[in-house]
Amino acid sequence: MTKFFLSSHGHLASGLASSLDILLGGHDRVTVFDAYVDEKSLNDALDAFFQTVGEKDQVILLSDMYGGSVNSTMYTYLDRPNTTLVAGVNLALVIGLTILEGDIIRETLESVIEQSREAIRIVDLEKSGEEEEDELF
Repeated sequence: MTKFFLSSHGHLASGLASSLDILLGGHDRVTVFDAYVDEKSLNDALDAFFQTVGEKDQVILLSDMYGGSVNSTMYTYLDRPNTTLVAGVNLALVIGLTILEGDIIRETLESVIEQSREAIRIVDLEKSGEEEEDELF
């Protein structure tokens, strides 16, 4: 089974989990930790999470920002078997990964990451053909 550990600075992680609940009806394979909102330790949360990981489980750690303190802490757990770390999560990525069944191979992970990048864009009003013609002159 693939298990996910999602953490962020502040409440982004629990907000993403709330969105999963609304959109997918739950997130039973996702453990969430909001860092720096109280005295709880990210290391303690990760240690407890890894106690639930079986020998054949795949682990995908998800952090909010590459190079940030949450990501740096999670990085120290990459020596654990079958563990991958992905930084810079958004809702599209979390949904894309959590709806997958079974182990996630590297190529699939890269594809879901690329799709989540494509979900980030500037949204402009569509213009009618007449307005576009006026702008040309």
